[in-house]
Amino acid sequence: MEIDLLLPNLLKQRAFLTPKRRALTFEGHRYTFREVYDVARSWAGALHDIELKQGSKAGVLIKNNKEGYFLLLALQQAGVTAVMLNNRLTIEELAFQIQDTGVDALFYDADFQSVALELKESIANKRVFSISEIEVRQTDEFQPQDQVEMSSVCTIMYTSGTTGKPKGVLQSYNNHWWSAVGSALNLGLKETDTWLCAVPLFHISGYSILMRSIIYGMEIKLYERFDEEMINQDLKKGGVTIISVVSAMLQRLLKNLGEDIYHPDFRCMLLGGGPAPKSMLQQCKEKGIPVFQTYGMTETSSQIVTLSPEDSLEKLGSAGKPLFPCELMIVHNGQKAGAHVQGEIAVRGPNVTRGYYNREEANKESFMDGWFLTGDIGYQDEQGFLYVLDRRSDLIISGGENIYPAEIESVLVSHPEIAEAGVVGIESEEWGQVPVAFLVPEIPLETSEVKEFCRTKLAGYKVPHQVYFVENLPRNASNKLLRKDLRELIQKGKVNEN
Repeated sequence: MEIDLLLPNLLKQRAFLTPKRRALTFEGHRYTFREVYDVARSWAGALHDIELKQGSKAGVLIKNNKEGYFLLLALQQAGVTAVMLNNRLTIEELAFQIQDTGVDALFYDADFQSVALELKESIANKRVFSISEIEVRQTDEFQPQDQVEMSSVCTIMYTSGTTGKPKGVLQSYNNHWWSAVGSALNLGLKETDTWLCAVPLFHISGYSILMRSIIYGMEIKLYERFDEEMINQDLKKGGVTIISVVSAMLQRLLKNLGEDIYHPDFRCMLLGGGPAPKSMLQQCKEKGIPVFQTYGMTETSSQIVTLSPEDSLEKLGSAGKPLFPCELMIVHNGQKAGAHVQGEIAVRGPNVTRGYYNREEANKESFMDGWFLTGDIGYQDEQGFLYVLDRRSDLIISGGENIYPAEIESVLVSHPEIAEAGVVGIESEEWGQVPVAFLVPEIPLETSEVKEFCRTKLAGYKVPHQVYFVENLPRNASNKLLRKDLRELIQKGKVNEN
């Protein structure tokens, strides 16, 4: 249970404390916290005028631009819960989420007008508004509340739904607050910090940066999309100190960077999205790139375990230890596991969700004596450092042996001519399941060559039984690999076998 706590209206307080400090840079446009608050307040007035009251829910279909940013802050000022919609989903998937939460209105970026109009029938009152309509309606007469009830729900974000229908994760202001506090206590905080955001604002990776900006008084440099060449220029010339990435993004940055190095002001490459290939981490170590591997999820309002800077080289491949306000436990056969015993990762802390929207059964299954069961498999070493192995749902059991796709993927991408790799299990009469690999090669490769490479680094039962070559791998909006979609590539005839 979350404690009812009142804090000053977060954005209003930030604008009062540091009004002239830069809050946002987007495509050359710069805004101070005072300017950001004024825009958010006037847009919140428009929301109030169309009868979106405190406690109501609004679906948001936005891009990574200043309009999407202002809309999210306006919803906070109006006391409206934002239901964050992934703009890469199908109409059917979006309609399910809209109906599941029963939103009171839908707001959309102009680029998604046709999608929004199709979704209109999914909304009980059929109310859809473009962001430009809110901008036109803005009014200076609205006065936001001076305080925010921290236990109130700020956002609802849907899980990717690896099994069954996606679930709406309830994220309170309290969850976001403690996520920001825990991150600051781990990564440190400097007056000159600027966090480059090229991950989606509708995803926890991007929204958490927005919340940290308000709480810390820190500038965001917002990118509409990930562009490795432009981002590398920013990281080389200085002015950006932190960036959030997943492995696929870091791989592209490294390839584009070549022999160059980053500016000495750059202090944190926060790497999430699942286990990272050790070959990539080693490459970053050799180039002096400060990579801090992290572990988190929508249910923990971003990171909950992160490798502290002083341990980043000694514990290469570890996700680290829990953030200061948080706890971590490995569960094996219903009990707390000892060192090096593999089991399900369980977490506890004030940044962890209270549960899923309208999913009582899932809530019962996901919580155990106050601990949240993540569905991920890992272990801790003698010092308590976490090593994430894989998703429980992605585990391959072959002839009674556990095989973790991430381990095979890590080996595959260490091959100099393999750009990307994804591994899943397929049914086998002899073994139950066997691993197969999907590769994006840099140059044409032979299956036999790939298998031979794997045999030098993996036990025989882990070597992929089949290798498929594809042009690209299915990924979600934050560039995380979607293993559940890999098998469809075979059915759709999008693979080659050499």
